[in-house]
Amino acid sequence: MSQPVSSHDMPTAATPSWYSRLRRTPVFYPLIGFAVVFIAMAVINDNFLTSNNLFNLARQASIIAILAAGMSLAILTGGIDLSVGPVMALSGTLMAGLMVAGVPPGLAILLGLLIGAAFGAINGLFVAFAGMPPIIVTLATMGIARGLALIYTGGYPISGLPQEFAFFGRGAIAGLEMPILVMLVVFAIGYVLLSHTATGRYLYAIGGNEEAARLSGIRVSRYKLLVYTLSGTTAAIAGLILTSRLMSGQPNAGVGFELDAIAAVVLGGAAITGGRGMILGTLVGAMLLGVLNNGLNLMGVSPYLQNVIKGGIILLAIYISRKRTP
Repeated sequence: MSQPVSSHDMPTAATPSWYSRLRRTPVFYPLIGFAVVFIAMAVINDNFLTSNNLFNLARQASIIAILAAGMSLAILTGGIDLSVGPVMALSGTLMAGLMVAGVPPGLAILLGLLIGAAFGAINGLFVAFAGMPPIIVTLATMGIARGLALIYTGGYPISGLPQEFAFFGRGAIAGLEMPILVMLVVFAIGYVLLSHTATGRYLYAIGGNEEAARLSGIRVSRYKLLVYTLSGTTAAIAGLILTSRLMSGQPNAGVGFELDAIAAVVLGGAAITGGRGMILGTLVGAMLLGVLNNGLNLMGVSPYLQNVIKGGIILLAIYISRKRTP
């Protein structure tokens, strides 16, 4: 008499291990969304897939992506940083003003980066050691940084920068333009930090359950200070790139960029409440925003309608994120 065949003995189609692993990560659905939007834009507009347009898309997206890299660290720990746009403007105008005053470009860049890190550290001190809500702290420093940028410049752009400074926004190394190269370096560092260091594990733990992380011996305040300092630093790096591209310090630069950075993190699959997300997902989210902006511009869609479309997509991404959160 023949033995019954168990379902475990039946042949099944092999599923690639890389696909199974990717399917379980927060970046899976953002990648699907990116692919759908990319293909749709390529089908709708013949100019989308031209090499010039794709490089332009990557250059434009690099600024938001760099801001979003720092923002993702803040959101991962359950916080947020609304000051990144104004800090970017303040750092950029400071660099420009110092160079026009005769300070060597290298020193001016260093001081601009330090200003960004200092603002981030101030945010971190109030959030981590004073116990103030991140949204309130960074909303306050958002106004302070923007005000200082306007006071420093008198409300006018600073031009007349040395020509060698243009390299950071318009130059290239081995055929790869500097804004794109800097973006890739920032994300490579972020990937190593979150995926291959104890610090990364601690940040996930803090975002998942801050009290449990504290009771397990993690120095929560120190890591929050680190996170906001890094967020301010990436804002200053974005300011460096933008100022170099424009060859002028713009006190009104970065208006609304903090919202785009948050959108990139959320579209990348991160939980807005913290504890879940991947730095590579943030890069995908920033590129998704870049493709959307670029494609809609090529289609001649009104900027006002673009805001409506992007807002709807962000709401959908947050809804999916909440449904997938255990």
